[in-house]
Amino acid sequence: MDETLGFMNQGESGVVRDIAGGVSLREKLTALGLVRGKVVHMVQNNGIGPVIVALGEGRLALGRGMAQRIFVDEIAFKEE
Repeated sequence: MDETLGFMNQGESGVVRDIAGGVSLREKLTALGLVRGKVVHMVQNNGIGPVIVALGEGRLALGRGMAQRIFVDEIAFKEE
């Protein structure tokens, strides 16, 4: 099942698999550091408005429409 960043729950992490969009969207996300293979952690997703993701040491606020174009593979972390 394809999951987008817009459907991730708070606290979940994933690896960016693909970006469904044109050249300008890809360029903008690349400039922000959001590229294939990058691990993202969902900080806030209330179901409305922007989502906030942790990307390395930084945070990004992305519009919901943009988040729906970023496909991710969920990462399951084991707590020790």
